[in-house]
Amino acid sequence: MSSMQIDNPDRGFTYKKEGPLDLRLDPGKGISAAERLKDITREELQGMLTENADEPYAAEIARTVVSEIKRGNAIETTTGLQQAVEKALSFIPEAERREAVKKSCQRTFQALRIDINSEFEVLFQFLEKLPDVLAEGGRVAILTFHSGEDRIVKQSFKQLKRAGVYREIAEEVIRPSAEECSINSRARSTKMRWAVKA
Repeated sequence: MSSMQIDNPDRGFTYKKEGPLDLRLDPGKGISAAERLKDITREELQGMLTENADEPYAAEIARTVVSEIKRGNAIETTTGLQQAVEKALSFIPEAERREAVKKSCQRTFQALRIDINSEFEVLFQFLEKLPDVLAEGGRVAILTFHSGEDRIVKQSFKQLKRAGVYREIAEEVIRPSAEECSINSRARSTKMRWAVKA
């Protein structure tokens, strides 16, 4: 996945630009995020927002989104979802609301994208097969972009080190410097972990 894909409004990855609510990495496979939302239950959406994005307002957002859809207001565009999140957070004091809506939109789009593309399942499969393609003493470094992904990588590396598959792993996560973040703002949320095969 590249920045060019994220910035393309036709792909529906960002709430900042009007576009179809798609979010698929491969638009030729599976269903779009808009289709996924059509039949989703409030409990299912709330669980998705919590599990995939640690969204603190998961209950409020899920209730509003499902309520809008049940009333016949299908959410088919990026701005449609952004407006639903904004409506869900209307109880937040005005001075804090703009920042809260921005962060909740980021997390909501992230949670849906992870679900639509089965990203956690793909990451589990990758981590499972990884030792088979590493030579003895081979090194791997993995960049993650949110806490859910980082937890999966951290647990896998620790488990495989205990099993003797890896001889060394990063004990602490490696974060980008302030200088790197100022050059590339998308580096802000990046975490890196590494491992060396036994």
